Amino acid sequence: MTHGVGMRFGIVSGTRKPFPELVRRWQEAESLGFDTVWVTDHFITGDEPGEDLEPIYEAWTAIAGLAMATSSIRFGVMVTGNTYRNPALLAKQAVTIDHISNGRLILGIGAGWWVREHDAYGYEMPGNRELVDRFEEALEIITRLQEDERATFKGKYYWVNDAPFEPKPIQKPHIPLMIGSSGPRMLRLTAKYADEWNTRGPVETIKPRLEALDRALVDAGRDPKTIVHSVWPWGEKWTSVDDVKQMIAEYQEAGFTEIIFSWPGDEYVDVMHVVARDVLPGLRG
Repeated sequence: MTHGVGMRFGIVSGTRKPFPELVRRWQEAESLGFDTVWVTDHFITGDEPGEDLEPIYEAWTAIAGLAMATSSIRFGVMVTGNTYRNPALLAKQAVTIDHISNGRLILGIGAGWWVREHDAYGYEMPGNRELVDRFEEALEIITRLQEDERATFKGKYYWVNDAPFEPKPIQKPHIPLMIGSSGPRMLRLTAKYADEWNTRGPVETIKPRLEALDRALVDAGRDPKTIVHSVWPWGEKWTSVDDVKQMIAEYQEAGFTEIIFSWPGDEYVDVMHVVARDVLPGLRG
């Protein structure tokens, strides 16, 4: 099954390189015509001793600066860990960056998952049920703050009380919301709240998730064609132009409407340039 939304192509710059290199990557992604560019939301780079000493920047402050170095490309965090920030604060950060970028932000968010990162920085890491409960409350607050003149919501974990929220985002009625999800309950929340959905993995693993999401969208009274179905594949995908074309075809046939690539290793940068110039334009529309 394919969806009616035209194909879109993004790329993850990461936040591990020196900041001038990140600026260069974002400007290069924009000049190559990528539709979106992303960072990830992590405070450390790995679990192994020594690996976790590799430098990495905080995602939301990084994209505020990177937005100023670009003018047209859309961007976001792939995806924000809900447990790391109060949702009202995250909403205020997001609307600020929406204005900084003249309406180019996509608000990517997920429930959170990395135990080591939570332990290292003093964040509570609840069980899966509570993680999703917290996430649902956060989605409601983030949505209401953007759309209501004053927001009131009393949850078990988060609340706002007669909260004004100005300025409202440039993008109406709210900043496009991307949810990273895979499990049944998370997919139902995606169907209720999201404008875009992202998942990761090989086609055979994630195609059932896409089908489950589309069923949830129909159950929620939404047309599956109106939501972006986005995938960030595992592994290196820049080995050759033909390999990239084959990968895109497989995900497109499965029903995905956005492919988000990892930034290539130095030996594959030329492949990225050829794909961006000669392949991707013909696949949009």
